[in-house]
Amino acid sequence: MNPLEVVNLSKTFGGLQALSGISFSVLQGDILGIIGPNGAGKTTLFNCITRFLPFDSGSVILFGRNIEGRKPHQVVNLGLTRTWQLVKPFFGMRVMEAIMVPSFCSRARAKHHSKKARQENVVKILKDIGLYGKIWQEVDNLNQGELRVLDIARALVTFPKILLLDEPFSGLSHKEIEIISDVVRKLNIQGLTVVIIEHRLRELMKLVQKVVVINFGRKIAEGSPEVIVRDPNVIEAYLGQRRPKIALA
Repeated sequence: MNPLEVVNLSKTFGGLQALSGISFSVLQGDILGIIGPNGAGKTTLFNCITRFLPFDSGSVILFGRNIEGRKPHQVVNLGLTRTWQLVKPFFGMRVMEAIMVPSFCSRARAKHHSKKARQENVVKILKDIGLYGKIWQEVDNLNQGELRVLDIARALVTFPKILLLDEPFSGLSHKEIEIISDVVRKLNIQGLTVVIIEHRLRELMKLVQKVVVINFGRKIAEGSPEVIVRDPNVIEAYLGQRRPKIALA
């Protein structure tokens, strides 16, 4: 059984077909990339998978359970969580306080019953992802790269089995992207399954094992990075007429 199955998922907004029969599987231990031009439906797909939006038809099967009708927090408690394209930290809080907030979800409280144990887990996560030195700083003082890491840390507090990252490289320098990439690789080695939406193709292709390409709400290709960058449909629809020079190693 695959951890996540998306089957014929469709979503409309009035007369706009945002998603049309999208299907793909996420294997245990995968780092899967989802790419497509602006407006292709990528974030809508994440919103439907995490139940922030209802979908019109199809199904999302999470660890063998159909999530239709569930609330977003119930999806989190099943082991799937996400970050956001536009980072929305809890301004006015310190880093430790901001990351403690999701530790009160049912899944986290089931893992650590006491507040002390949850605090110790937050400290461990901050050390693992490189934010421990900022633990008592105000969230308002973090730079964009640190806010991206903070967003990942908040998600990790819920003990996810699958982590969805929505454009984690957006607005970051090459050095900051390497930091985020190293965090993702480390989490994946530890057993976390990751799905990433990203526009920074060169950096994404170095990170993922498989890519799903969508355009106008439809899946047009799926395969390894090496296959995807040579797919004529992908080149025409998303990357332009000329084959892109994307480093794969």
